[in-house]
Amino acid sequence: MKKSLFIFTVTCLTYFSSLAQNKRDGTPDMRYRANKELFSVQGSYTIPRYTIENTTTTYQNGYIKSNGTYVDGHYKTMPNATNIDNYSTAGNLNLYTHEPGSRARDYSPEAYNYGAGNTIQTGSRGGQYYINDHGNKVYVPKRN
Repeated sequence: MKKSLFIFTVTCLTYFSSLAQNKRDGTPDMRYRANKELFSVQGSYTIPRYTIENTTTTYQNGYIKSNGTYVDGHYKTMPNATNIDNYSTAGNLNLYTHEPGSRARDYSPEAYNYGAGNTIQTGSRGGQYYINDHGNKVYVPKRN
């Protein structure tokens, strides 16, 4: 019993100390020496070495788009104000297709590569976008 309690305590301490080294937005807290050594290549990091699982998922039934294209049913994360916990975001893994995400995280250095050369606008609900050559809004990861 004591051995089990000891193992449980050590496991919890290890887990919570690893969480303490990240900020709320999921980026590494560079005040920690371990994070400086791990992520400070060229003063930045590209793809985080951790995943965030959004437990609030829902199943989207299949549907037909207005142009006649059928979209298969799929799982998706519930909407919120960030893309940090979405399956398509870099550093995350889609639990259903087992594919890694590729879209830049909000406020990351890579977010500035989206929409380069275009005027970025902010919508009424906080989303950032630019108008493409066809007059359509193209949403981009959030920037400062």
